[in-house]
Amino acid sequence: MGGGSESFMSSAAHPSNRQPRQPGLETRLIHAGLDHREQTGAVIPPIFATSTFESGNPGGFDYTRSGNPNFRNLDQVVAAVEGSRFATCFSSGVSAITAVVSTLKSGDLVLAEENVYGCTYRLFDRVFAKFGVEVRYADLADAANHPLIDQLKPALVWLESPTNPLLKVLDLAAICERARACGCPVLVDNTFASGALQRPIELGADLSLVSLTKYCNGHSDALGGAVCSNHGEWQEKMVFAQKALGLQPAPFDAWLIARGLKTLALRMQRHSDNALEVALFLEQQPGVRWVRHPFLPSHPQHQLARRQMSAGSGIVTADLGLDLPRSIAFLDRLEWFVRAESLGGVESLVCHPASMTHASVPREVREAVGITDGVVRFSVGIETVDDLLADISRGLEAAADA
Repeated sequence: MGGGSESFMSSAAHPSNRQPRQPGLETRLIHAGLDHREQTGAVIPPIFATSTFESGNPGGFDYTRSGNPNFRNLDQVVAAVEGSRFATCFSSGVSAITAVVSTLKSGDLVLAEENVYGCTYRLFDRVFAKFGVEVRYADLADAANHPLIDQLKPALVWLESPTNPLLKVLDLAAICERARACGCPVLVDNTFASGALQRPIELGADLSLVSLTKYCNGHSDALGGAVCSNHGEWQEKMVFAQKALGLQPAPFDAWLIARGLKTLALRMQRHSDNALEVALFLEQQPGVRWVRHPFLPSHPQHQLARRQMSAGSGIVTADLGLDLPRSIAFLDRLEWFVRAESLGGVESLVCHPASMTHASVPREVREAVGITDGVVRFSVGIETVDDLLADISRGLEAAADA
């Protein structure tokens, strides 16, 4: 404390020595996206629940599908947290994925990390494959596979880091540098970290995609997605997709997410602290095969995660070493971890990927990347951590008795 006060007093005594600085993340989250409130002086912008606007209005709005004040406010906050020039919001994370993939054409190749979100896999496999978009999957956490970018020269490199649900951490800067050298755009799904902990744009990515439903909103009461970029041409494509494909969010959802974002930095620190405690606890339990959390020392990419992320986020994935019936017994016994899909809310959730988020992925495909019947994904909330640890203990006892 003494050192901080001394430094402050020194800069105050010598204003000419001050270096211009950007406001901190917490400040940006609270004060960005407050337009369209001038006539009333409302501290928080209202919800613009209208489908259309009178022609010639100062904001240039005409029809909510092609723009609404709540969308623009949300775009500003998301861009602030992701560190990008542009952000375009959509009705869900999958809508954001659809907007990006819709820019591809028949014959285009996507090189994707093999452990992608189940709905991303389903979109590629069952929707866009019909239109001639090809996808090649590879373990891009392994640097030995990075030369595939040079060899294939894909139309798009599709990354997640940390991945869902195995929490692999990819070297984003190295992959982006290689892709840039051969002119291949890179997208990073940043949902599991959010811009509060990791900034793909600053690491060299062309696009950062987030499901706003998750940590950004943080309260499990609204759907949304966003695509962020520093490139004007990508921004134009995203705005076109939002309007032409009808992928826009509802004004109320956009308002809720903007409200949730104000506490993102605080929530992410508590999520991260609690999740690391849960991961350390699980590692000590007999029969557990492995535990993954980016800031857990045993994580295969632990040092990379420490360089690339400011905290480990709130997801813990573990192979409990159980067969399907015992895994279900474990889940049935939990009280504070609600069995549900999604993640990132203030409440703790638990997911069984094999029967839930990745049920659409063929068994041989999911097991090949490590998603067995014993794998469980915890979205650790901001509750009292001792209550969460006791809950997991009861679940493991029930599994042993099953």
